[in-house]
Amino acid sequence: MDKARIYKLVFASVYPLYIKKAERKGRTKEEVDQIIFWLTGYNKQSLQKQIDKNSDFETFFAESPKFNPNASKITGVICGYRVEDIEDTVIQKMRYLDKLIDELAKGRVMEKILRA
Repeated sequence: MDKARIYKLVFASVYPLYIKKAERKGRTKEEVDQIIFWLTGYNKQSLQKQIDKNSDFETFFAESPKFNPNASKITGVICGYRVEDIEDTVIQKMRYLDKLIDELAKGRVMEKILRA
């Protein structure tokens, strides 16, 4: 998938997939939301607004209230790439979120997922 298509990927289309992935492994929508809130600074209402207006990932991250400074502590491989080495900031933020959801689905405790 090229960069232009990735940038225009709609968050609302991927969000249910995050939830489905978590729930298949016994985790909850609330835990997915907690991860998103931690990473982006959104709350329940502001997240829902982004979903309702079908924001693409570029807009979703650009309008995030406060991207978590501890996101740089998220390391490892996702989709064959080391997240800490991705130079494009939008794609890196997308992969940070993917990595956190993967950790949730793998049963990692929330404190470790949120780099507490």
